[in-house]
Formats: sequence, C-alpha cells, structure tokens
Amino acid sequence: MDEKLKEQVKERYAGVARSVSAGSRGLDSEAPEVDWTGGGYSGTEKRELPQAALDASLGCGNPVALATLSPGEVVLDLGSGGGIDVLLSARRVAPGGKAYGLDMTDEMLALARENRRKAGVENVEFLKGEIEDIPLPDGHVDVVISNCVINLSTEKERVIGEAFRVLKPGGRFAVSDMVFLDDKDKLPADVVRSVELWAGCVSGALEKEEYEALLARAGFEDVSVEVTHTYGPEAVAGSSCCGGSGCFGDVEALREVPLASAFVRARKPVR
Repeated sequence: MDEKLKEQVKERYAGVARSVSAGSRGLDSEAPEVDWTGGGYSGTEKRELPQAALDASLGCGNPVALATLSPGEVVLDLGSGGGIDVLLSARRVAPGGKAYGLDMTDEMLALARENRRKAGVENVEFLKGEIEDIPLPDGHVDVVISNCVINLSTEKERVIGEAFRVLKPGGRFAVSDMVFLDDKDKLPADVVRSVELWAGCVSGALEKEEYEALLARAGFEDVSVEVTHTYGPEAVAGSSCCGGSGCFGDVEALREVPLASAFVRARKPVR
C-alpha cells in the first residue's frame, strides 16, 4: 500500500480503537448508523461477544457464516480489527481448531486481545502484520476470511497471492467485501484517492468481474462473487464510514457507479 495512505488509514482505524476503548461507538458516535453488514450477525452471535468487539466492527457482512467452519480447522482473518470474526470463528472450530487474526494497527490489536480475554476464548492468536505479507508459513490454514478489508489495500494482487500461499490444498477463501457494479474508471480521481472513503472501505473496491479475474489468476477455482446488498450515495454520506458529514460531494459519483457488499468465495485446488 502507498506509505502515506497506509499511515492515514492506520491512524483512522487506531482512532476507532481508541474511541471504542473509551466507551464510544466507533468511527463517529454522532453519525447516523448504517448497517453495512446487511444484518449479517444473528442475535445469538452478538451475545457471544464483548460489546467492544461489536462496537469496533467495521465490516460489510458476516464471513464466519459464509465460511461454514468446522471443528479442527485453522482460520485466518485478514484485517481482524477488534476481533469480532476471530472470536466467532474460534468457537466454531473448537475443539482442536485455531483462529488467527492479522492486523497492522497496534491499538486494534490491543483492543482485540482485551476482547479475547473478556470472551474467555483461548484458541485465538492475534498477529501484527500486513495483509500483503502474511506472517504465516505456506499451507498453514484451512480457511482465509476477511470483512471489508482487502479493498483497503492498493496491492490487492499481493493480498490474494498471500491468501493462496498460506491456504492448504483444498483450502477456502471466504470474504465479505465491497464491489463496484460498473466501470469504476467513471469515478473522479478525488473519489478514488479520498482517504475518508478508502478508510471506509468504499473507493478501494474492485469491480465484481475484476475481483473474479484476480482470484482466478492467483490460481483459485470455484470463484464466485455474490452481491448481497447495493448502497446508494446517501447511505455512504450519512454513515460513520464517511465521517458523518463533509464528503457527500465525493460520493455523489456513486450514483453512476453503484457500490455493493458481496460474499466472495473461492477454493485452492487440491492438486
């Protein structure tokens, strides 16, 4: 990722962690809430988690449900944030399994480890690192999940390649992410480079077909990108994703290039 942009994104997410640790809701406690997850977490799942894990959730779906996890499996969450999907995964893969969370932000890692302690979940390890350079050996995990994080990277091909590398043969890629439903080249350059939107998981999104092609080039098979919800510019502008105010002029272009949340699935060949 571009170093300047990476530092800005890190600081934005560090701010979320500090806000949640101080008892606030997340990106902007004064901003209207938009459920980017599409209601993806059940009441039962929410009751399994510390409130701080829920408050720090910045995802756009429920990759744990998407992944259909089983006891004994090893799971890696790319960009694990406050740990919501890692903690849910850890319970699904017990006994005998393990869930890793990878994040580049010290404040989020500290929050996630405190959430692990509060949840009383032991088969969890949070790692510091970047999703473009995963600190795990080849063929180490059964499932790679992520929740609206891969499109934060300006080096998505490296991210997908790293996910492929750390998966075991037959391993699964099961990601919730944002996608554009039309040619994103129609977007003005200031939207593409907007840190507010990038850190809110919007302007870094791939086109649906682009995502599918990237996974196929990396060697994945059984690739699919299933759109789950389409968002208008008003939803973006009115949410904490956009800081609650001040960027509606940027996101108005999304009326011409619709934005959607999607389930992204793929499998590493057994051979």
